[in-house]
Amino acid sequence: MPYYGRYPHRPFRLLSLLTVSALSLTLITACDDDDEEPVPAPPSVLQTFDDDGVLEANIRWTTYGVPHITAENLESLSYGVGYAFARDNLCILADQIVRYNSQRSRYYGPDRVPGSGDSSHLISDFGFLTIGIREIAEESLSTMSDTSQAMYLGYTAGYNRYLEDTPVEEQDPACAGQPWVTPIDATDLLTYSLGVAVLPGATNFLSAMFVAAPPGKDFTPVPESANLTLNINHTSAIPDTNPAELGSNGWGLGVDKTENGMGMVLANPHFPHTGSLRFWQFHTTVPDFLNVTGASLIGLPGAVNIGFNDNVAWTHTFSSAEHFVVYQLSQDETDSNAQTQLIDGEAVAIEEKDMVIEVAVGGGQTVNVRKTAYYTNYGPMIEIPGSFDWTATQAFAIKDANLPNLDILDHWMAMNLATTMDEFKQAFMDYDGVIFNNTMAASSDGQVFYIDDSTVPNLSATAIGALTTVPELVQTRAAAGFTVLPGNQSVFDFDGPVPYEAAPKYEGNDAVQNSNNSYWLTNVDSPITGISPLYGGENDQQTLRSRMGQKLLEEGSGSDGLFTPDEVETLLMSNRSYLAEQILADVLAMCTAQGVTPVDVDGESVSIEAACNALALWDSTMNTDSVGGQVFREFAYQFQTNPQWEVAFDATQPLTTPSGLVTNATTLEQFARAVTVLEAAGVAPDATLGDVQFVQRARPDGTADPERLPWGGANNVEGGFNVFRPVPNTSGLLPQNATLLPQISYAPLNDVSEISAEAGGYRINYGSSWMMVVNFTSSGPEARALLTYSQSRVYGSDHFLDQTRWYSAQPALRPVAFTEDEIEAAKIEEVSLVSQ
Repeated sequence: MPYYGRYPHRPFRLLSLLTVSALSLTLITACDDDDEEPVPAPPSVLQTFDDDGVLEANIRWTTYGVPHITAENLESLSYGVGYAFARDNLCILADQIVRYNSQRSRYYGPDRVPGSGDSSHLISDFGFLTIGIREIAEESLSTMSDTSQAMYLGYTAGYNRYLEDTPVEEQDPACAGQPWVTPIDATDLLTYSLGVAVLPGATNFLSAMFVAAPPGKDFTPVPESANLTLNINHTSAIPDTNPAELGSNGWGLGVDKTENGMGMVLANPHFPHTGSLRFWQFHTTVPDFLNVTGASLIGLPGAVNIGFNDNVAWTHTFSSAEHFVVYQLSQDETDSNAQTQLIDGEAVAIEEKDMVIEVAVGGGQTVNVRKTAYYTNYGPMIEIPGSFDWTATQAFAIKDANLPNLDILDHWMAMNLATTMDEFKQAFMDYDGVIFNNTMAASSDGQVFYIDDSTVPNLSATAIGALTTVPELVQTRAAAGFTVLPGNQSVFDFDGPVPYEAAPKYEGNDAVQNSNNSYWLTNVDSPITGISPLYGGENDQQTLRSRMGQKLLEEGSGSDGLFTPDEVETLLMSNRSYLAEQILADVLAMCTAQGVTPVDVDGESVSIEAACNALALWDSTMNTDSVGGQVFREFAYQFQTNPQWEVAFDATQPLTTPSGLVTNATTLEQFARAVTVLEAAGVAPDATLGDVQFVQRARPDGTADPERLPWGGANNVEGGFNVFRPVPNTSGLLPQNATLLPQISYAPLNDVSEISAEAGGYRINYGSSWMMVVNFTSSGPEARALLTYSQSRVYGSDHFLDQTRWYSAQPALRPVAFTEDEIEAAKIEEVSLVSQ
């Protein structure tokens, strides 16, 4: 039976007793005054649905296109959010509804590249049918909390209102008038949410589900008409479960670390700038109950993912934890069909499910195509030929802890509504909807809190013991990059996620941080230990970015050891390179020693003199005016393939080791190879970074806009903190390219570097997205923030490039309008929506 959250029917939280008492006193005082009309008391519980079925929301847009939505209940609030969102990002959500409803083939045919046999759309459609997210949504919507139902219903009504009211010629030209841009319903949106939840898990195995079939059976889909012949030219491979290297930085600073003795949060998620994982900024208010602003991933109906209210601020980073387990089944060899497994000695059937999708054949016509999916008690069967084969003796299935996750909206709304740190923590005790994130928070009274409450399988002690001590399981996990456990004993199974009590967490008054390494060094003075290995490692070598973050946190507050918001913003935008601060002097010494003597690289003599001269001019930062930074970056790409550290990693000194550069023939050759890469890309070693690192957008037809914006920012490879990088759009199954909207892509020069000869440098489409620094003060929260790729993806709109140009010209955050006076002063447009 699927896991439906910790408390799926938990009623929405009541006002605190103190608030209710204050309201009662106000009412009594008003009633005692015979000369005044009685003042009605506000409701004691936040209203979810509108009583008369009429949805009403007021939307005020401020500079940079940020909507501030006010309504009297959650359904109406979400109505306004859905409308405002559709105005900026209609095409993205419409595309994703098609994707998760298994309708790509219906509109685009079987292949991403027509006629290639890549089967990309077949794999996606049958994959999500196999996972069953649409079926789960249909069964579950009516059983969910009033909060969730109201928000799904309201948001879709607002989205549809925009679609109905807006002429096609005024919609985003990238999708306007397309047959797949249609009204949606709450089930569509819940299906989308469930699809996002399995992003770090089952989605990575769509290909493996597609090819899974018992020995002797063909996995190939079968058309029901001779009008379609399928060319299947595809097999599956072991997936990279984080192909886009989703990452982030987050800090929570408490009373012991801030100059004013109140809480502060730094939010710095690193996500794709195009496609389905864009953030969008908004502000929601229900008078007397809710007042929260921040940004959320697209399609989250009304709740803020990363932001703040009057009392608590929070951010997230992508967790290094595992969210699924692959089970190795022991087959009953007496079953000649290889469709019976043994669990605790009992025979358990592997079940079949018939699936049907529509596939376009041209001329507006479609043909039904059928396929069989296979399931066990664990979940869908998978097959990766040569690694995870389905044979007469063994087979494999995947169990995803987020399948399904119906807590998402309830969990984030509980965070949005928290008035104290205790209430914020209670959200994590009550729900498990933070699907793949670490959380860092700070409150107005200076408390800080960290938790990795991402949805992690709750393995038994026996399973954990085996996973960490049985050589075969240890080796398989290391080789595959995910956990594989025996499926023949029920003790290895899990029932739901790790509970709050056992999740890694830290609370105090000093600081919490995370840059995607595990929970271990969240607070370096109080390492977290004794946690399930599925959350990540302890005593592990830290990434260069994690070390940069810890260094900034340790050194960046000045002599007093206390941070101001300006200091935190300056650190974020400093664009320093941790690797350069460790080894640049050694690299320059190596260059000086080599002089004009060429270096042999694969039989070719390579002069490194010009690159060395350029590197000597470098200021060790990755700002647009930095000369020679690309020389060090290309060396860093080569260095990471075979690091030559002088001092090896020491778990007792994790923030300073490994360290030092061994200047030997290997490092000299690595530098020379970096020179050849720059030459092949046509990039001068003494160019400024702004000449070779840029942002460039696509026009609605997918061609490149000629405008290139110079872009400052470091990369993971050189130990940057404010990270930006090019991610090639090579596969429709990768998160950064999960939409089919027109886009541009420059191929990297090779599989080591991300530089592109075609682009003449680094075309940025990934990295810092929603950047925010918020500090509580005696007069309320004060924040500065930036959405680097801007609010709207509508080409040519006022808010398509405004924040992007801001960052390009001056890497800095901008003020966030939060108070009524600030909103009115920055207002550029207002509309009141009424559903009837």
